[in-house]
Amino acid sequence: MAMQQGGRGHTTSMAVLAVAVAVLILAGAPRTAQAAVMAASAGIEEACRGAAVRDAAVDYEHCVASLSSDSEGRDAADMHALAAAATRMAVEHAAATEARMEGLGEAEGSPRARARLGRCTELYGAAADVLRDALDNIRARVYGRAVEQIAAALGAAERCEDAWKGEEEARGGVPVAGHDKEYGRLAVIALGLTSGIA
Repeated sequence: MAMQQGGRGHTTSMAVLAVAVAVLILAGAPRTAQAAVMAASAGIEEACRGAAVRDAAVDYEHCVASLSSDSEGRDAADMHALAAAATRMAVEHAAATEARMEGLGEAEGSPRARARLGRCTELYGAAADVLRDALDNIRARVYGRAVEQIAAALGAAERCEDAWKGEEEARGGVPVAGHDKEYGRLAVIALGLTSGIA
């Protein structure tokens, strides 16, 4: 009878130990994935907060939303990866805006408007090239040069809008003002994040 109780006690101890180990394993697995998502979100929020403090032009909410909606941004483990993601997003937007301007220029009937769209196409093409170089420098951890390049590329939207001065009312506004604005916001985010690690 003593053996049975000892056997039961040992079995009970082993069962308790097995349950404790299972609870630790099961509790840790989902929390690890959830913690990774929460850490990435906290990292994005912290990085965007810092960028907004360094540069008042950085819209904190837009920074968080943009990086959180991008898989590379969500997966970023540090400021280096976030700066690279933001710069890549700015490159992509500049290239898309360049293509859109080119398409509008081809369809435009007015020679003056076509010339203005051509100017904007050139500006966005140059901005995309400079931002690609900045992205290469971020990847090589040459942050100071990347900051200079991103800052140089920032003016594309403003210079494009300047090309339309005097035509805004006649045309009902700058044809790509929305693209200009979004490009500018993304480039400012890239600059704010990169300057935080320069």
